[in-house]
Amino acid sequence: MAGNDWINSYLEAILDVGPALDDKKSSLLLRERGRFSPTRYFVEEVITGFDETDLYRSWVKAQATRSPQERNTRLENMCWRIWNLARQKKQLEGEEAQRKAKRRLERERGRREATADMSEDLSDGEKGDAVSDISAHGDSTRGRLPRISSVDAMETWVSQQKGKKLYLVLISLHGLIRGENMELGRDSDTGGQVKYVVELARALGSMPGVYRVDLLTRQVSAPDVDWSYGEPTEMLTPRNSENLMDEMGESSGAYIIRIPFGPRDKYIPKELLWPHIPEFVDGALNHVMQMAKVLGEQVGGGQPVWPVAIHGHYADAGDAAALLSGALNVPMLFTGHSLGRDKLEQLLKQGRLSRDEINATYKIMRRIEAEELSLDASEIVITSTKQEIDEQWRLYDGFDPILERKIRARIKRNVSCYGRFMPRMAIIPPGMEFHHIIPHDGDVDGEAEGNEDHPTVPDPPIWSEIMRFFSNPRKPMILALARPDPKKNITTLVKAFGECRPLRELANLTLIMGNRDGIDEMSSTNASVLLSVLKLIDKYDLYGQVAYPKHHKQSEVPDIYRLAAKTKGVFINPAFIEPFGLTLIEAAAHGLPLVATKNGGPVDIMRVLDNGLLIDPHDQQSIADALLKLVADKQLWAKCRQNGLKNIHLFSWPEHCKTYLSRIASCKPRHPQWQRSDEGVGTTESDSPSDSLRDIQDLSLNLKFSLDGEKNGTGSNDASVGSEESTADRKSKLENAVMTWSKGVLKDTRKTGLVEKLDQNTSSSKFPPLRRRKHIFVLAVDCDSLDDLLDVTRKVFASMEKERNEGSVGFILSTSLTISEIHSFLVSGGLNPEDFDAFICNSGSDLYYPSVNSENRPFVIDFYYHSHIEYRWGGEGLRKTLVRWAASITDKKDKNEEQIVTLAEKLSTDYCYAFKVQKPGMVPPVKEVRKMMRIQALRCHAVYCQNWTRLNFIPVLASRSQAIRYLRVRWGVDLSRLVVFVGECGDTDYEELLGGMHKSVILRGACSSASNQFHTGRSYPLSDVMPSDSPNVAQTPENCSSADITASLESLGLIRS
Repeated sequence: MAGNDWINSYLEAILDVGPALDDKKSSLLLRERGRFSPTRYFVEEVITGFDETDLYRSWVKAQATRSPQERNTRLENMCWRIWNLARQKKQLEGEEAQRKAKRRLERERGRREATADMSEDLSDGEKGDAVSDISAHGDSTRGRLPRISSVDAMETWVSQQKGKKLYLVLISLHGLIRGENMELGRDSDTGGQVKYVVELARALGSMPGVYRVDLLTRQVSAPDVDWSYGEPTEMLTPRNSENLMDEMGESSGAYIIRIPFGPRDKYIPKELLWPHIPEFVDGALNHVMQMAKVLGEQVGGGQPVWPVAIHGHYADAGDAAALLSGALNVPMLFTGHSLGRDKLEQLLKQGRLSRDEINATYKIMRRIEAEELSLDASEIVITSTKQEIDEQWRLYDGFDPILERKIRARIKRNVSCYGRFMPRMAIIPPGMEFHHIIPHDGDVDGEAEGNEDHPTVPDPPIWSEIMRFFSNPRKPMILALARPDPKKNITTLVKAFGECRPLRELANLTLIMGNRDGIDEMSSTNASVLLSVLKLIDKYDLYGQVAYPKHHKQSEVPDIYRLAAKTKGVFINPAFIEPFGLTLIEAAAHGLPLVATKNGGPVDIMRVLDNGLLIDPHDQQSIADALLKLVADKQLWAKCRQNGLKNIHLFSWPEHCKTYLSRIASCKPRHPQWQRSDEGVGTTESDSPSDSLRDIQDLSLNLKFSLDGEKNGTGSNDASVGSEESTADRKSKLENAVMTWSKGVLKDTRKTGLVEKLDQNTSSSKFPPLRRRKHIFVLAVDCDSLDDLLDVTRKVFASMEKERNEGSVGFILSTSLTISEIHSFLVSGGLNPEDFDAFICNSGSDLYYPSVNSENRPFVIDFYYHSHIEYRWGGEGLRKTLVRWAASITDKKDKNEEQIVTLAEKLSTDYCYAFKVQKPGMVPPVKEVRKMMRIQALRCHAVYCQNWTRLNFIPVLASRSQAIRYLRVRWGVDLSRLVVFVGECGDTDYEELLGGMHKSVILRGACSSASNQFHTGRSYPLSDVMPSDSPNVAQTPENCSSADITASLESLGLIRS
């Protein structure tokens, strides 16, 4: 107990307090009455910070116990629990303080190193001062909301959009999503985000220049949810379609597209969706490719119409959007809604759960990694408030406001950033539909009598449901609308109302706390908050003054706002932290003045609307004073109402969408390069209905490679790709490579006529053979040696010998080896390049096909794949940083401090920097390597391979799994007919190979158990992302034979016995 004297004093006071515990008149005002109860204060004030509801219940039981001996026993047990809780919290706080200090030092060091690399010609702005009108987040500082402020301006903007036919894709995976009668509050996953994404999709679909919007979500066909969530497609009816008739087309508008993934008959929480996200990506890829072709036929002149952007909402959809946008090579946007690092900090502060327990419950580390990947891949991150940027996003490795300002300034001056990139933070508050809202004047009894032209409208049913609680329903209504969650701070509001007699005399309080049937059926946390509210109502005798209805429909929420406005009431949001506060905008649109927390989004909202007061949510008196001021001062109330109605248009959906589309227009367009119309690529008849994108008119995709990727900069921020010298060298290398291939492969393939452009009479299936296979087997087994890999290859070949000879089965070799190492492997094993249809090399950064003339030039490289993955590739700037980092990794125990990691020049390529690892046990884990890269704003994918003896750095959206999706996009490979062979463990990209629409066969015993150390170094357990009990995964026995492999394929339904 040393060092915990304050705990000792509380324990002694609790045990010695005696009869004061039974004083029924005691309250929080005991201090004023001279009878302060340390027990009550400690339990009700101090322990509430721990969210220890069980402890509070123990206190209630102890207080109700009549026997002094039993009561003292209960209190003594409580004392030890309190002491242990406080000790645990202190320990956690100490550990967290150490982590924060370490993180601060790492960020400062990374910032220094990045600044040193970009130290040439620093401007004043880059040194820390403001740069013109560009803020630290890339937004104009001349106005908080750079939006349309007049009808004329909107009409001008609308006229500029005519003729555009944009296709947008939004992704929101968790919760139950439908266009009408949304079940908001049904569970923690079906909340404000569901409403936001549906209304955003609907509003975008009504905007000029937007032809189609798809909102992709999960298809749920579970017995415990409504059948509508199992419908594959749902059209979102526009709210106002008067101006849309001219732009309507066969497939135009906004749609909810439900993609089946995960358990088919279960509705599962978002924490359990992570293993199934690759399956969603594959399904979404199929949908987008099909829709691009359909839209191309309708409005694209026969060329596919690719999405101009893919927008992920929340971490799970951000992870999916990063993979999908990478597979399609289109820009990505991201909205976090609620951020994992912020939630982790809040939970650690409560002291109730350890970091491991938090991760086990919420899968928080996987969520954080998804958010970091979203920062890596996003062009724009959309936030609701500046607070979200300053206090939440700055917690992430991938975003540093100071470094972002330096990079943004250099981009503006067209100066190299040496391979560094930072997403743009755009503040765009959510929108609302206001055209159907008509603010009413008058009070409850002041309605005009009806006549024939304007008959009296009956009061909505929800009004009587609320009014029945009040003894005097004509008093102004203080309205709070929030679920019973501790962070919503409803209990403090009730306390403030109960202890302020003038406020009770002037107003009623209405609490809309979601829907419930019985308290016992609620979650323990929500039930605890509701019970606390009911006890406070009883304590302050607020019967007849507080309403808390059990049920309300989402469609009745506007009626609730109208009732509060008719009584000249006030809307309050007292949450401890409010990321945005959409209910504040809704209330203001109905003419309600606002009282809101000063923490978070309400600060920005109040600055624009100027229609209320900000309060400290921890200050009970501040809440009471603000409410009393607005209710008592009718002139102030009227002024706030008028200001809100005058400025509310700044939060309309058209305003939001205009700003949103303007941001997208600032992104550099990207799409699959071989589909450019300027290359004169025509279309051919497909071999099958599913072959929607088999564009092989230009068979010289690898040989006739142009440098458009270099000239046009397919990645964003082209000024920062590298120095002029390195770019020139890179172009020279590529030109030489093309010429080399041309002299070898081109010369020989011309004899067969394959290089010439195919006409309509030429068979479209000559190249590549991938397109005519019934099944494709991908060998992605990360064996310990080439001999083991050869053994596995022969076994897989033997398992399908008949089909292999017939040509119905093709093979792809997917590995971390270079193409030279693969060639040596084939020669030594007596294999031919033609035995495989493709070679995925260097951990997914290079893609080769077997050449027609395999004697001189056995392989043909797919240069278009490079243009597909080069987004945010740091090039020479990244290489220099990696070399410097490798030099710092030394053996501290060795006298000479031998360097452990060294650059392997011969193994490196333009899109893969390979490093040899001398002492595998002493290198930092992959999560630390990724962290180091992100802190310096370098976006790449680090992969440990070959039993920790090699470390490959490749583009951030390149991987072996992404290369497979590229084959789907480029050649129309059906992913459901793909089989991926892996070992029980493998390289650090192993997890990505198991999930998806394809089948997987795990060859037990094929890889060394030493590879398992790869996965202990990740930030989350491998089990968080591995699909369990998946029907698409089969395992062979240990040290399997070809017959065992055949049996596994039979169990997957690929072949018949």
